[in-house]
Amino acid sequence: MHDSVPTPYYLIDKSALLRNLRVIDRVRERSGARVLLALKCFATWSVFGLMREHMDGTTSSSLYEVKLGQQKFGGETHAYSVAFADHEIEEVVAHCDKIIFNSINQLERFAAHAGDKPVGLRLNPGVSHAGFDLADPARPFSRLGEADPARILQVIDRLSGVMIHNNCENGDFARFDALLNEVEQRYGEILQRLEWVSLGGGIRFTAPDYPVEAFCERLRSFAQRWGVQVYLEPGEATVRHTTTLEVSVLDTGFNGKHLAVVDSSTEAHMLDLLIYRETAPIGTGQGAHQYQICGKTCLAGDIFGEARFERPLQVGDRISIGDAGGYTMVKKNWFNGVHMPSIAVREVDGSVRLVRDFSYDDYVSSLS
Repeated sequence: MHDSVPTPYYLIDKSALLRNLRVIDRVRERSGARVLLALKCFATWSVFGLMREHMDGTTSSSLYEVKLGQQKFGGETHAYSVAFADHEIEEVVAHCDKIIFNSINQLERFAAHAGDKPVGLRLNPGVSHAGFDLADPARPFSRLGEADPARILQVIDRLSGVMIHNNCENGDFARFDALLNEVEQRYGEILQRLEWVSLGGGIRFTAPDYPVEAFCERLRSFAQRWGVQVYLEPGEATVRHTTTLEVSVLDTGFNGKHLAVVDSSTEAHMLDLLIYRETAPIGTGQGAHQYQICGKTCLAGDIFGEARFERPLQVGDRISIGDAGGYTMVKKNWFNGVHMPSIAVREVDGSVRLVRDFSYDDYVSSLS
């Protein structure tokens, strides 16, 4: 029983992960696209053994992610960063199969280091699908990628491919199709001279109601029209609805609402809830007893959200907080010195395995 694992801990369910990975298998087979895990979203390498059976490799946003992808995942390793530093470029190249530069300035500065490895450039078509301005790669004055086709054509002979990441939590296939049409219309002269094109991540193609067949056909037709290998870089789509944050109630109270304080924290353990002002799915959502679930830090707004329960909560009760896979473990921190959640995996047979625990020594070693 996973109740024997002390809270707090992240619980990754391999059966749920497999549901997403089987959709990825279908997309790879029917579209011809190669699929890379976006490590910026999920980098918990204890389940990479399963994931590498269904994905082609990883893509990264930093030197450390490049190294993690090559050493722990294998397959094809793409290196990208908004800006590489002089002191890290040689190590980045040593650990990647392709390197993608964010700007022509970076391309001209560092492309010579790439040797015979394929070189790419990030494009920013100026159109996107994003529910939050904070995460919109096409927001005004964006630093993410090159937009001007004329400037890109000046360096086209140095490129084997491009990366275009302009979707964020896009579950609307028609919108994805429209965005891709705009890319084709504006950058056709560039696309026809490339060997590969990465369409990035942010496409919710593993959602139950997503038209996967239409998506595969669109990818296949894009690849055939331009004569390129298509890549996808899913992060959230890979791990959606696979992971919970398991917590315990430490205290209860009433201050206009029934409150329950748990042994975890939004700022330390599910930071995106604060960044995007969202609430987490909690428990089953059923029952007559409603509580505001609160974190244990000193931050007044450390609140996971509200939930209903079948009976009044008691100290020691355990609660599951959902959507704790993507952009959670990669952002966890030591705010308030709150105990870092362990990481556990529920195997396909239902057994739970503790794969990582954190201690006071880890806290101390993160500082100086």
